[in-house]
Amino acid sequence: MKKREIYSDLRCAPPFIIRVDGRAFRNSLLRMGFQKPFDNRFAVSMGNAVEMLFKKSGLSPVLGYTFSDEINLLFKDVPFDGRVEKLNSIVPSFLSSALTLSLKVQEPLAFDSRIVPLCKDQIREYLDWRQKEAWRNCINSYAFYTLVSKGSSEKESAAALKKKRSSDVHELLFRHGINISKVPAWQRKGILVHKEQYSISGYNPLMRENTRSIRTRVVQNWDIPLFPSPEGSALIDSLISDS
Repeated sequence: MKKREIYSDLRCAPPFIIRVDGRAFRNSLLRMGFQKPFDNRFAVSMGNAVEMLFKKSGLSPVLGYTFSDEINLLFKDVPFDGRVEKLNSIVPSFLSSALTLSLKVQEPLAFDSRIVPLCKDQIREYLDWRQKEAWRNCINSYAFYTLVSKGSSEKESAAALKKKRSSDVHELLFRHGINISKVPAWQRKGILVHKEQYSISGYNPLMRENTRSIRTRVVQNWDIPLFPSPEGSALIDSLISDS
């Protein structure tokens, strides 16, 4: 029967991204009373779920990038020998558990996942693509829920926004008192989770001298640069080269 495990020998080589997306999160979050279009408590829990994966899963992603109900994890060290069935089951199941624990909710939440193989020079391009999607999600979500709050049905709001240019959506929001460029950075650009090194001071009593040691910690960056910018490119390059 072993040969009937159709994905048991399917493997991927690094670097690759594992992207997870929430399954039916919209309805679940509405039932649980989360605010729309964005809820800070939910964003905190998403960041914490990614941080928990860094600290407690035994996996070693280079970085995690999250916005809305999406998480992207970059791997250069291959867990489980690159076995796709393992990666596509353990990563989303861990994150589903971590998010449920962080939110302290009774309703179970689930992610699905996919693996995106990349070349090293495609990593920034991929992250730029997802960050652009974060921006589109931001402006469209604000516009949609603004129209709903003014009395339009969800169907009418979706139809009104369909095929609108970005500039038109900006103008719509501005007419309703929303300057989209002033909303919190994490809503516009997403959240980046990664490891960083830092130094600590100490004292060696045998040598009778002050010492400095290097430690590593996991950090959440809620005010990240645009990835194509010089600052953003330098940040991503530093994470890739240090990993």
